Amino acid sequence: MENKDYRELQDAPEVPVIIIERDDEPEFSVTTQNEEFLAQYYEPHRSNKKGWVKWMVWGIVVVVVLCGIFAGYRYWAHYYNLGVRISVTPEENIEKLKQTPETETPFVEMKSDSVLGVALDIFAIHGLQGTIEFQEPDTADTSVYLYCRSSDFKADGRYIGTLVSKGIQMSNDNHRLGYMAMANGVNVIGIARSEAVKDYVIEQRGSFFRQFVLVSDGELPPRFHLHGKVERCALGRMGDRLYFISSRHKETMWSFADALREYGFTDAIYITGGKDYTFYRDKNGVRHDIHNVADYPHKKWKGIIPWLVFRKSGE
Repeated sequence: MENKDYRELQDAPEVPVIIIERDDEPEFSVTTQNEEFLAQYYEPHRSNKKGWVKWMVWGIVVVVVLCGIFAGYRYWAHYYNLGVRISVTPEENIEKLKQTPETETPFVEMKSDSVLGVALDIFAIHGLQGTIEFQEPDTADTSVYLYCRSSDFKADGRYIGTLVSKGIQMSNDNHRLGYMAMANGVNVIGIARSEAVKDYVIEQRGSFFRQFVLVSDGELPPRFHLHGKVERCALGRMGDRLYFISSRHKETMWSFADALREYGFTDAIYITGGKDYTFYRDKNGVRHDIHNVADYPHKKWKGIIPWLVFRKSGE
């Protein structure tokens, strides 16, 4: 019986299996579903990341801009906000140094006056060229019409403030704002932190030094760095004429500067060594002593002191 049933099953006709596929039926794809899920999950995170990067870039830009503004302010404050008005710019003083000096009989004209209770000896400089020298002039040297101190220096011999002697730079320090420049037979003083005038003087093999400001464009600086009462000296300018000024008595820095301002000096810079011996020569070449001749010559700091020496132009 079993064999019969088996044979019947084998002899039964084969029924075909028909599978109908439809193109419009959505196709299930694990990969597609995963991508859609990941996109929905990660897209907000990507947007947040992009926003964070954008704000970070803007933050860096703002910091850079603020740093640039701060650096520009520091530069302006350092070189231009000097606390006083400026009567002559470095560029204008360079132009003065380029001019051919007027032919003038060399001499020093001295007169005395008293201003605001401060007794002054005032020496007008005519037809002379200043230089920085390290040997004190001989009193018998008839080419020298006036000399005095210039830059200060430390106990180890290092100079305070920029100093140039005959084109050779001895030190470079622009913290003291007053300066004197000498080149091509011309002498100028000014107030600036810029070293443009110094650079020009070096090219012309001239001399240059820096000192404290006493008067700038007819006004006093907001503060002075030297205190106490001692004899004081200065270099001052009225018009294009330079003057060496010495107090006859001990004065404070402020009272000395105020007397110079009241007298009419447009600019004035300090000269150290208020009671040091020096001399000047008049129109006849006669030497006149300033202070005590018994102090001549200066033995201490010999060869170190930078002397400001006025000689006949061209010598």
